Amino acid sequence: MASEAEAQVQLKDFKSIFSLEGKVAVITGGSRGLGLHAASGYATKFLSHSSFTVNQLIKSSLLQAGCSKVYITSRKASACDSACAALNALPNKHPNARAISIPADSAKVSEVERLVAEVAKTTDHVDILFANAGATWGEKFDTHPDSAFGKVMDLNVKSVFNTIRLFAPLLQSHATLSSPSRVIITASVAGIGVGSLGESATFGYSASKAAAIHLARNLAVDLGPRHIVTNAIAPGFFPSKMANGLVELQGGAEKLAAEVPDGKLGEPEDIAGLVVFLASRASKHVNGACITVDGGSVWGRTKL
Repeated sequence: MASEAEAQVQLKDFKSIFSLEGKVAVITGGSRGLGLHAASGYATKFLSHSSFTVNQLIKSSLLQAGCSKVYITSRKASACDSACAALNALPNKHPNARAISIPADSAKVSEVERLVAEVAKTTDHVDILFANAGATWGEKFDTHPDSAFGKVMDLNVKSVFNTIRLFAPLLQSHATLSSPSRVIITASVAGIGVGSLGESATFGYSASKAAAIHLARNLAVDLGPRHIVTNAIAPGFFPSKMANGLVELQGGAEKLAAEVPDGKLGEPEDIAGLVVFLASRASKHVNGACITVDGGSVWGRTKL
């Protein structure tokens, strides 16, 4: 019995279960925000509190957790270059880790094809793809423009699909049953509950994020046999360039934080830790999930 109990409590390489040592990651929309924070975490696991967006968080976390290469891409070259300079200057990232700037407009298939070709010049595989590019538009129902709705749907859904589709060969290159590649899609709690309504209603954004969540589920089933697991994250309000205007319209950060069950808005470590988990060996059997990171606010609004 003693030997049986001893066998049951053994965990394989548990000390390194969250390590991303030597992994190669690509982050779209990664020049600022949540994406940048994630990139940083992939290299060292520790982040300082600052104003951020999803992209900044993602890049930061990936580098700090041990990734050897993190490719940063977004439409603006200057933003990509600035993000990479900040990431490469991190004092606690892996010594050989590098953030690499490749500007591209992921809304255009031709640009995604060019991005894949550029990445392939310096690596023969990708372990982690973080599909984080996105846009929003706020306008009341009666005057909500068709062009804006279409742009949001194209960038938040169609370009996400095309990016994953075109990176699939590189994702599959080194993927195995015991070490699958990872696709992480940035969705939103707006795709789970009701999004912003009224004068600045975000109909397209809410619909697109619901679609992104379901896209992740479909890709999980289709790409799983290729040893590629796909999951979505659904952040609540995080201080970011995209969210700040909406935060002020709804009464400011203090008012919004008071409405969240855990009493606060999101912080960099909240996204970084989740992204490192989904990119690491700790989550290799998690596939098709959508994980909310909002302090419980999406469920708190549904109280009877």
